[in-house]
Amino acid sequence: MAHISVVTPVFRAEGCLRELYDRLVATLEGITRDFEIVMVEDCGGDRSWEIIRELADEDPRVKGLQFSRNFGQHYGITAGLDHCDGDWVVVMDCDLQDRPEEIPRLYAKALEGYDVVLALRGKRSDSAFKRIASRIFYRLFSYLSEMDYDGDAGNFRIVSRKVVTNCRRMREQLRFFGGLVHWMGFPTAAIEVQHGTRHEGRSTYSFAKLWKLAGETIIAYSDKPLRLSIRFGFLMSLLAFAGGMFILVRALLYGSPVVGWPSLFVSLYFLGGIIISILGILGIYLGKTFDEAKKRPLYIVSRTTLAEQPEEPRLP
Repeated sequence: MAHISVVTPVFRAEGCLRELYDRLVATLEGITRDFEIVMVEDCGGDRSWEIIRELADEDPRVKGLQFSRNFGQHYGITAGLDHCDGDWVVVMDCDLQDRPEEIPRLYAKALEGYDVVLALRGKRSDSAFKRIASRIFYRLFSYLSEMDYDGDAGNFRIVSRKVVTNCRRMREQLRFFGGLVHWMGFPTAAIEVQHGTRHEGRSTYSFAKLWKLAGETIIAYSDKPLRLSIRFGFLMSLLAFAGGMFILVRALLYGSPVVGWPSLFVSLYFLGGIIISILGILGIYLGKTFDEAKKRPLYIVSRTTLAEQPEEPRLP
């Protein structure tokens, strides 16, 4: 069993994998020679898998997995956690924005008695759009999930074997690694790290993908949208009742005729839209429940550099 494992999902990273490997080895050998690097290639369509195979041939401490299709970043993290052996596991992105040179600081902090140590990105080198979108996402997520989640913490962190073992037990389809770890509630610390610049290219997270991730994550960790819709429904009913009483009292006291057909039509269409929206929210939750009931595997591994290709994830 390795002392430290590094898990990194890989997507269209052929230009930085060699440098990532070199910097990881140089950093980890300063801590221990007993380490492994688990790279999970998410079918990006470039030469990333060939490079991972070459690295694994050169260094047996490199483990490579390739999905049968593109499953997504958090499924890549899940696969890496399922197949790592370290007493401590570092999860990081492959684009070198998570700097390998920060790992010793994370490890030293963990040895103080923490099962989770987060790497908080101080001055981020992302574009203004991504910083704003990320800030909005995490604030919305914290509000709707009722978790005090720090938006400066990405995937970059070190976790203990205890955390990995419990993470393997959670097999829900909607994956958000940070939310899973936060939900466990193990002793957690955080240190501020330098956020590196992207080695090449740009982020593959478009606004549409960020919006989809936000929606699925909120649904996976909270039923608050349903509770908010119930409150809104009661509020609308109360306003309608108050409006009705006002019209009735005015008619009795002043004999005022009932007027306002345009406002009536507007109100009907407005309430109809609200009802349809609430039914849509309910339908999304039912659809996700249906997906969970299928019990499909979270991912499928098509190729691996391991001696024997695992048919099932190694669950505790």
